[in-house]
Amino acid sequence: MARRIESLFVAGPAGRLEALLEEPEHGAAVEAALVCHPHPQGGGTMHNKVVYRVARGLRQAGCVVLRFNFRGVNLSEGEYAEGIGETEDARVALEELQRRYAGLPMLAAGFSFGSRVVLRLTSEEPRIGRVIAVGFPTRIAEREFVYQVRAPKFFVHSTQDEFGPQSQLSEFFESLPEPKQLDWVEAEDHFFKGSLDALEAVIRRIGSNR
Repeated sequence: MARRIESLFVAGPAGRLEALLEEPEHGAAVEAALVCHPHPQGGGTMHNKVVYRVARGLRQAGCVVLRFNFRGVNLSEGEYAEGIGETEDARVALEELQRRYAGLPMLAAGFSFGSRVVLRLTSEEPRIGRVIAVGFPTRIAEREFVYQVRAPKFFVHSTQDEFGPQSQLSEFFESLPEPKQLDWVEAEDHFFKGSLDALEAVIRRIGSNR
């Protein structure tokens, strides 16, 4: 039986949101994952190569994955809203995922700007059982909300991330409450250049360790 892939629109707070739903590579889904993309004003979309690899790693681990474009990106309506509106976009996408897969545990994952969105959302949403932050940008000072995340936090980071230098990310990670985990990927830059296969393998391992 072919794997289910569905393009859809979700009714968002600022208009409809373009989305893509993909079921696992093999078998029935055992977890539902929301995946968020990098900064809309930097060209980020749900088709970003890192986001694609995160989504595929999670599917290989048995997740059904919903990716979507934040407001104002491609076919999604609305305008950029400083991360706050984008968190509300993620919330309605999460609700759509939960509606379709009621009873499955929920996971949220995001890359760069998307990692900030999913951590903020998880700090407010007890429905999210665990969260994966890929390429969390430590150069942005405002991050107090991360300390409010009680769900297990999985950070995945490039060793040569220009937006989150290794020393800064390490210090920030150490300051966070448990439960938490940090995986380093030997890569050339923030976008995991030269190491996308390694990134995907880490995501698949995290996804499988429920």
